[in-house]
Amino acid sequence: MKKLYLIRHAKSDWTYEGLPDIDRPLNERGYRDAHYMSKHLFSKKHQPDGIITSPAIRAINTALIFSRNLDFSENKIQINPALYHGTIEAFIAQLGGIHEDLKSVFVFAHNPTITKVLNILTDSKVEEMPTCSIACIEYKENSWKATQSASMLWFDFPKNHPQ
Repeated sequence: MKKLYLIRHAKSDWTYEGLPDIDRPLNERGYRDAHYMSKHLFSKKHQPDGIITSPAIRAINTALIFSRNLDFSENKIQINPALYHGTIEAFIAQLGGIHEDLKSVFVFAHNPTITKVLNILTDSKVEEMPTCSIACIEYKENSWKATQSASMLWFDFPKNHPQ
């Protein structure tokens, strides 16, 4: 079975007036939440075979934190421009293009698209994925193209874990 982890980037910093959206970094809470959630995944033995991220700095930073805490080589992180302000259709098309040898993939992206993709893939009713939230999705067929046969196994976010 294929497992997809949809992960919304951690909390970003809005203090730099005039900074382009794509360049916004994480704030202190974002760093803390990304470390906590990735270490929590590691303790539960969740391990990626692949990591794909939006090119936005806050998404890349979140992916880097997860990769370090999950012992995943940073050099293997793929940056995909279609995950930054792309359409739902483009996002889902990117998922269908994941190499079939990969069984477990972490995808870091943005609202509102990531929430909409989660709800489309799994028929879920998640209103909004909070920052640094994780939705674990299992494909019933052993192909990334089988987007019509996925179900959400669990959904977690930092406020579920008082730190």
